[in-house]
Amino acid sequence: MKTFARLALAATFTAALIAPASAQAQAYPNKPIRLVVPYAAGGATDIIARAAAAEISKTIGQPVTVDNRPGAGGNVGSEMVARSAPDGYTMLMSPSSLHGITPFLYSKLNYDPNKDLAPVILLGSFSNVLVVNQDVKANSVAELIAVIRAQPGKLSYASSGNGTTIHMSGEMFKHMLNLDITHVPYKGSAPAITDLIGGQVHLMFDNIPSAITHIRAGRLRALATTGPKRAANLPDLPTMIEAGLPNYESVAWFGLSMPAGTPKEIIDRMNAEGQKAVRAPDFVKRMNELGYEIMGATPEQMAAAIQGEVRRWGPVVKASGAKVD
Repeated sequence: MKTFARLALAATFTAALIAPASAQAQAYPNKPIRLVVPYAAGGATDIIARAAAAEISKTIGQPVTVDNRPGAGGNVGSEMVARSAPDGYTMLMSPSSLHGITPFLYSKLNYDPNKDLAPVILLGSFSNVLVVNQDVKANSVAELIAVIRAQPGKLSYASSGNGTTIHMSGEMFKHMLNLDITHVPYKGSAPAITDLIGGQVHLMFDNIPSAITHIRAGRLRALATTGPKRAANLPDLPTMIEAGLPNYESVAWFGLSMPAGTPKEIIDRMNAEGQKAVRAPDFVKRMNELGYEIMGATPEQMAAAIQGEVRRWGPVVKASGAKVD
């Protein structure tokens, strides 16, 4: 009888511990949700974040507001989310570079993006595109290489920040061909593109969605894309592989993540809302126009994708010798 009483008491105590988390998940969400973008407004990360936030707001019953927190190659906003309460009300638009490049590039991080953030859903991916401004006398990758070699140390390439796929695409190009060019990091693609068009920098491996309007308007000249196949919205542009670099490939993806420790019920709920978003007609139309490939995945599949990025970029960063202290 005493044993039964002890078991009953233990069961009651366990239920009391579980009940608050379950009740929280059932009531979720009961206030607005913040989606942090760790880069400036106007870039590819921001574009897909705003499109996803608009769709999720329609179905989840609360507004999802975008909060741009650029700086330190995306680490300012990402660390802020990692240190937020794990209650489902703060999310991060996670770029693949945060998980596969940042841990190898930064020697003094105050958080671990692969331990302190919980994957929720993959939303979309795309290749980068090599673009130059109109002052650079190159109409192909081969011509650009010749221009750089004729002026060692004179040309610079922009990125959206240290540790991004845009940065490492440039580093890979530089080190594969032993080119003498200078990296200039910005707080997002938008300010980098502005300076590229203005002639302050010469070239950039930008995300297709943030560069394509400038390419179509003639403000930038596109030379090649970085994926394994040609981009659907730039079908006449060769890949870097087709342009003569057989081992060159760089693809970026974006997903939602939450602080580690967020209840599984909340992560599953947000994953379900994200799945609705990536199937919404307005989202699909907008993303396809800009060159995103729509994804959608379980938290477990996103976790596997993160490990794939670690295996892909870790050796590249180490081989490049790039470090940010």
